Amino acid sequence: MRQSVTIPAQLAAEVKRVAEERQLTMSRALVVLAQKGVDAEKAALANLSTSYQRFMTEAVPERKMEAGKELMRAIFGKEAIAED
Repeated sequence: MRQSVTIPAQLAAEVKRVAEERQLTMSRALVVLAQKGVDAEKAALANLSTSYQRFMTEAVPERKMEAGKELMRAIFGKEAIAED
């Protein structure tokens, strides 16, 4: 499928850097980076689902609290919970 896109200059510079490092064309580098983004999003959603299921099914209070922290990290990022 042939598509045409306009990307911001800063992003284009990063794509060009990746293309040169991996000895790819700009188009192929865009495809590779897009696929990595799609894969990362799928992995994040899977992690969120797993964390949610663990939280909902855990019965032991200490483990439920840890599962809740894991769920918050999945939703808000690894830095969401301040550790003592």
